[in-house]
Amino acid sequence: MTSRLRVFSPASLSNLGPGFDILGLALDQPGDTVEGELREEPGVEIVEISGDNGLLSCGSEENVAAVAAADVLRRAAHDRKARGVRLWLHKGIPIASGLGGSAASSVAGAFVVNELLGRPLSRADLIESALAGEKIAAVSAHGDNVVPCLFGGIALIRTLAPLDIVSLPVPRALHLAVVHPHCVVSTAAARALLDGRRYPLEAAVANAANVGAFVAALYRDDMALFARSIADRLVEPVRAPLVPGYARVKDAALAGGALACSISGSGPTMFAVADSQACARTAAEAMRQAFAEAAGLDSDVFVGQVNRTGTEVVSSE
Repeated sequence: MTSRLRVFSPASLSNLGPGFDILGLALDQPGDTVEGELREEPGVEIVEISGDNGLLSCGSEENVAAVAAADVLRRAAHDRKARGVRLWLHKGIPIASGLGGSAASSVAGAFVVNELLGRPLSRADLIESALAGEKIAAVSAHGDNVVPCLFGGIALIRTLAPLDIVSLPVPRALHLAVVHPHCVVSTAAARALLDGRRYPLEAAVANAANVGAFVAALYRDDMALFARSIADRLVEPVRAPLVPGYARVKDAALAGGALACSISGSGPTMFAVADSQACARTAAEAMRQAFAEAAGLDSDVFVGQVNRTGTEVVSSE
């Protein structure tokens, strides 16, 4: 039996325009890494956290990776190997960035324990444990980051209870420009903006039409329709003021050749879609410059395609 494992969980983009809490995709980069080993003592110990600038707690009830890991241990308690576990967490995903960092840590924590125990739970079963961790950071459990992070690809989460997930095709030409400005947007605060808000019927109808077009475009491998469907009349207009330079960045992405541009999750990360790597790189640089000029912010830039693998073991001892 393997005594020590390291797993990688990718960042993810969520909402993707009209799909609040129901659409997400996995990115090639960045990602979180969790290393784990079983121990005789029960419970979860976070030995070390790196890459977080000291912001995260090592407490077993406050750290999302620990909470997710503990949930797997609890659900696998019938297995004689279900002891305790030590975890080492490296944050490659910026905190409070809108890139699914809490989801990646939660998924990695659940995944590594399940692997160490010999996979008593299926990959789909791990969603529940990862959501237990995600809820600590995001207040509510929603799967638009957890599911693509775990499985890879593009996912539509129809319902979580009962679990009903649709894996969607990935267009061959789809390239992504992802730009994370160096500022923070709290997921809890961004969700609080939506509490009690009422929307006109025509806005809800427009979003429903765009979600339908989004799914149809993926099955038709139609990048033009896909780009047109990345439009949100409900959530993005409310959250846009939280992202410094939002309008300038969006305009810059489109002027740089991107087909569409939107906010990822709660922000402040913004993403653009393109039909080639060259266009994605040009759009990303234009977005980076726009954040600098409009808001005086430096940014991290990631250019790539959809991660089709999801969370995986990267080394073992």
